[in-house]
Amino acid sequence: LPHPGAAGRGVPPGTTDPKRVPRPRGTGSVDCPNLEFEYGDADGHGAELAGEVAVGCCVAINRCPPGEKKKTKNNKKNPWWLELDGAQQKAYVMHLLDGLEVVNRDKRLKVARAILYLAQGVFGDCDNEGDVLHWSRHNSFLLYRLGTFTAFLELLNMEIDNSQACSSALRKPAISLADSTELRVLLSVMYLMVENIRVEQETDPPEWKSCRETFRVELSFPMHTEEPFALLLFTMVTKFCSGHAPHFPMKKVLLLLWKVLLFTLGGFEALQTMKVRKREELGLPPLPEDSIQVMRSMRAASPPTYSIELVEQQQQKRGHRSRRVRPLMKQDSLDIYNERDPFKNDDAGVDEEENDDVDSGIEGELDLMERDAIIPAMPAQRPPIERVSFPKGLPWAPKVRQKDIEHFLEASRNKFIGFTLGQDTETLIGLPRPIHESVKTLKQHKYVSISDVQIKNEEELEKCPMSLGEEEVQETPCEILYRSMLYNLPQYMIALLKILLAAAPTSKAKTDSINILADVLPEEMPITVLQSMKLGIDVNRHKEIIVKSISALLLLLLKHFKLNHIYQFEYVSQHLVFANCIPLILKFFNQNIMSYITAKNSISVLDYPHCTVCDLPELTAESLEAGDNNQFCWRNLFSCINLLRILNKLTKWKHSRTMMLVVFKSAPILKRALKVKQAMMQLYVLKLLKIQTKYLGRQWRKSNMKTMSAIYQKVRHRMNDDWAYGNDIDARPWDFQAEECTLRANIEAFNSRRYDKPQDSEFAPVDNCLQSVLGQRLELPEDFHCSYELWLEREVFSQPIRWEELLHYQ
Repeated sequence: LPHPGAAGRGVPPGTTDPKRVPRPRGTGSVDCPNLEFEYGDADGHGAELAGEVAVGCCVAINRCPPGEKKKTKNNKKNPWWLELDGAQQKAYVMHLLDGLEVVNRDKRLKVARAILYLAQGVFGDCDNEGDVLHWSRHNSFLLYRLGTFTAFLELLNMEIDNSQACSSALRKPAISLADSTELRVLLSVMYLMVENIRVEQETDPPEWKSCRETFRVELSFPMHTEEPFALLLFTMVTKFCSGHAPHFPMKKVLLLLWKVLLFTLGGFEALQTMKVRKREELGLPPLPEDSIQVMRSMRAASPPTYSIELVEQQQQKRGHRSRRVRPLMKQDSLDIYNERDPFKNDDAGVDEEENDDVDSGIEGELDLMERDAIIPAMPAQRPPIERVSFPKGLPWAPKVRQKDIEHFLEASRNKFIGFTLGQDTETLIGLPRPIHESVKTLKQHKYVSISDVQIKNEEELEKCPMSLGEEEVQETPCEILYRSMLYNLPQYMIALLKILLAAAPTSKAKTDSINILADVLPEEMPITVLQSMKLGIDVNRHKEIIVKSISALLLLLLKHFKLNHIYQFEYVSQHLVFANCIPLILKFFNQNIMSYITAKNSISVLDYPHCTVCDLPELTAESLEAGDNNQFCWRNLFSCINLLRILNKLTKWKHSRTMMLVVFKSAPILKRALKVKQAMMQLYVLKLLKIQTKYLGRQWRKSNMKTMSAIYQKVRHRMNDDWAYGNDIDARPWDFQAEECTLRANIEAFNSRRYDKPQDSEFAPVDNCLQSVLGQRLELPEDFHCSYELWLEREVFSQPIRWEELLHYQ
């Protein structure tokens, strides 16, 4: 079995020595190979289990359950658990569950650790990593069927409400692992159960499949409590960020929250299936393509060059200028189909390239990385014309909105007729024949999204609440989660972004920032250099896992809420924007992104389950620095793509938020991210550059023609989109604040109509019959009977009757 950390990752062929792994040479380096990265819901199963377990921490604590011996007299393993039949295993688990009922806290913790040992795969009885993963899954299903998750949920609630532990943590100057021992054991068992049961395999028996569905329903719908399980974890996040519970192990909470959302709501493939089914229900045409599949078939492009290479570039151009003949060069750059402009001579080309934004150090465009194969200049007066292999077709089918057709017809009617017909897109009388053909082409590629239908239905429900009646809302896990999160959703989003800021590699330690290292720092700080190096690697790994969890769960929430109802998505998006999510993500990318992608913050020999079945070698500084042999860090590349997708969702079709990208000068930051040669990541970077191109000015577009060419090749086309010229009417910077205010008013109207249902509604029927109203029996409080005569005397008999006042109302 390969090492679980390598699951789903690309390793260069023949790369066995860690010293041969390509590493970033500096901020100006573009020496990045093509990354064989496959994007998915999560990493490989073994790697995800290893991410939950801290480096080497489970070995010493959970090596053997109470009362069992790990080795025989001959110093050989005694596989006691493997030799038990199903009934004996159930009896042992039930015995452990009975031990969770005791009052003594230390005894409960000892039993909980024994259950954790079972969930981790009884590694003391196994000989290889495959057996550990197998028994971890087997035991997780066994534990769930016997009610372990429910028992641990009750213990988790007790620990959350443990005011003594909270006050003790608040009084301590420094919080360490010892302050969250019970919580970490409980969350570890629950995470292992969720992750093992969530993952489907072809060899799973039928009872496991039914068990999986039952568990999904139990986590999705409030069974024993009035809220879904994910809401309890969101509450833990907000309590931690508010400072009331600084000892909560946030890495484990966020990992469990992400996997619960992934399990209950569904991953990307489930989202695509739900989207197809929902379009069928609404009577919309099928999707033109599957986005994830298209991106997997795309090829990565070489990035533009940067400061160091630009200096070499200038020297090379000065040498070539004396010869007046430019050599042919290998072209595999961002501008593969626009290699040469035949309308410009060589001198003009040189002058334009020299005018690139060299001062910024990140705006250079020529691809010197591909100049390794230079053909000598031909002696002829004119070099031969290069053959360009044009693509058979663009990767995406073009899309047109109804609004685009209306704008096109409005401009055409104003030009040729002199008046408009509003939103009429059928009447073409008086327009020339080419306009007819254009409208026909636009309508052929017209795309109506689910969001468009939902917005239209919401407008009709607001206009005609009486005639249309109440809306039928399907009780899906997504709908239940949104309704549960609704009133505290701003606090949840702010808390997640606070933790993301603290875990970002570009963030500096501040006194007022939250401490996310409570579940990684030991009680006794390291005293040797080796211990310090190990702790430093573990801290960096800890932060990377937190970023991975938050980025993945935020993306899941946005995608599922958008499919469920567009205004649920817009509500979450607005609060993320209000909490400065856009500058936070840009700050995250304002670093040496290649160093982050290729970071080696892991110790292979200490990763689970390798550390549980193999003899641990003596750790040295060289072995700690070596890391693994992977070409890149899967979780870091996964996090970068997730953050880019979130940024795209927040800014798409929102001109005010696009202007935020321009104001925060995101173009050079995003261009630097193009250094990563991975097609999916490059695509989302190019999308973000495309939406702000019209605002960046003509000089920027002129100096970045290769990036413009890459946008044309890789990003979906909108037929009437003037992104490359800046002539679009939407580029005029007015009413941006009004746009957000209008959207917020629509969101509040939606939330009020669907979720605020007071008893005394203005549309409730009124009983106007005197006999039925007086005949109703009212339950009066007991104190009313005692003071009724006093009330009559004071309020009725003692008050004079002024009959003449009635004359004023006639």
